[in-house]
Amino acid sequence: MLAVAAGLVVAAAGAAPLTVRVDNLTRPTACAEEDNVSLTLTARGLTRFRVEALQPPYLDSIQGDRSAPDFSACNFDGGAHPTDPAFKFEPRSVVLHQDRQWRIVGITLPTFWRPNRVPVRFGARSGDDFHLLQIFAMQPDGKPLEALVMYPADGYWRIKPLPMPRFGDGVYGSSFLMGPVQPGARPVVDIASITVRLNPLALRLRFADGGSAEVKVAEISRQRTALDVRLHPPTGGDRPFAVLRSMYVALDNADMSAVSWRGAPGDAPQSAPLPSVTTLDAADVRFGRLLPSRHNTSAPDIRFSDFGTGGTVAEPKLKPSR
Repeated sequence: MLAVAAGLVVAAAGAAPLTVRVDNLTRPTACAEEDNVSLTLTARGLTRFRVEALQPPYLDSIQGDRSAPDFSACNFDGGAHPTDPAFKFEPRSVVLHQDRQWRIVGITLPTFWRPNRVPVRFGARSGDDFHLLQIFAMQPDGKPLEALVMYPADGYWRIKPLPMPRFGDGVYGSSFLMGPVQPGARPVVDIASITVRLNPLALRLRFADGGSAEVKVAEISRQRTALDVRLHPPTGGDRPFAVLRSMYVALDNADMSAVSWRGAPGDAPQSAPLPSVTTLDAADVRFGRLLPSRHNTSAPDIRFSDFGTGGTVAEPKLKPSR
């Protein structure tokens, strides 16, 4: 059985706990480099939650990583996916901020599958063409270790804990969306603008259809990377506020292969392999693996928890940080 971290994150004072509905929209594939897993999270009245990347429970039993791509059963070989558009951009890399704690970088790729241009601001620095925001945690020896990447043009996030030394820089696995999700074979969140702030490190997002979110980096450590998310206005329940995206071919060839959850705070944890999950209600839910995978072996589990009401974020102002 896949272990679930003991206990729930305690909701802030005045925030009523909620359960969310999880729906499995996964479709089968034989390609290990295709995101065929979609697990949607939906709730009414939600204003806050936490999402964490946690070390897989089998981490102590493995000594090395298997992170090489496997295109053996795919109809593409590492280049652009054959069904993707390819919008062209002038590639660049901009260090938006660096100090003894953080390194934040904006990257524009030569091609991207969407044409969207999203203004990103950090103090006096900005850009409207970044396809990738990278957040590195600076280590005592001065080495930056990447723990978070975010794609402004389609709304995808990937997070991972700081790796154990034997895994080098570590690997990502599953990705996720947060905000008003636009459904589809490849769901997206349309973002109008992003402002990055320090003390604490947070990303403030305005969504294209109105509303906003504040995503605070609550922890980056070898145990977890944790984000505390506040939404404005509360969710309506008519579409997902988050989607877990991943890859599943088989139990031993997957970036996530199992779902673990509690139906209500204080309930005993339940766990089921991904193919047997249809719909469930959860007070917290963890998307992980039943056994080590031959694909991105050390990649983290992703856990959503602390669902609640209250504590909404005010609409962000489009002013640079001071």
